[in-house]
Amino acid sequence: MHNLVMRVACVQSDVSFGETLVNAERAIERLVALKAEGVDLAVFPEAYLTGYCVSNLEAAREISIQSDSEALHVLQAACDDLDILAVLGFAEKTDTELFNTAVLFESERAPRFYRKTHLPFLGLDRFVCAGDALTVFDTRLGRVGILICFDLRPPEASRVLALEGADIIVLPTNWPEGAEISADHIAIARAAENRVFIATCNRVGTENGFTFIGRSKLIGVTGIVLASAGAQAETIVADLDLSLARQKRTVNIPGEYETEIFASRNPALYKGIG
Repeated sequence: MHNLVMRVACVQSDVSFGETLVNAERAIERLVALKAEGVDLAVFPEAYLTGYCVSNLEAAREISIQSDSEALHVLQAACDDLDILAVLGFAEKTDTELFNTAVLFESERAPRFYRKTHLPFLGLDRFVCAGDALTVFDTRLGRVGILICFDLRPPEASRVLALEGADIIVLPTNWPEGAEISADHIAIARAAENRVFIATCNRVGTENGFTFIGRSKLIGVTGIVLASAGAQAETIVADLDLSLARQKRTVNIPGEYETEIFASRNPALYKGIG
């Protein structure tokens, strides 16, 4: 099978609360450096452009930006110039609603958006509407699914993206203290149970009383951690052969010990889901 190698970076970093253009400029600085290292796709944390920790609706509206804001325009221009893909999170506002959103930038294409579909009772998510779609985005490098933070907890979201052909699921996240199980175990399980690459990008630092744990990871299709970060600002990078995510059959001993992730499913038994 033809190799489809994508070099992916997770930019684990702090965020300047409410300072959208400052965060955008910092992202562009990182994108320039990562492009020089041959990175194809850079992932930034959840709500990276805006911050996340708000305690009321008014504060949520104050930090939110529209999907055609200046910050997104400058980031799109940078991705066009650099010919690099990037995923960043932000608090989004429309005329009537708020969303927890991630944007996918690809050179010479309009920005594409994913809105968080599973909402915890925490921070920004207490005041936003849930998104209504799980989408796999075709890019020139491969098929990219996007989830945000708590979307990882119910297994169905990752499974839907995998069944729709995702090669990699990227997860911008804001894991605070207490979310270690998601960072260290659940993300690995989602990769292995779907034979997809998982890129988790958490933030660090403290914001309005919450401290974030880092622990970003790039995880292979068997659940092997290819690169991982600690608790401080750090960028991790790995080369991912996306063709491996398209091989759903695992051959341990040919003809004697083989398993297939999707062919072994028995959907008739799952009627109680949903």
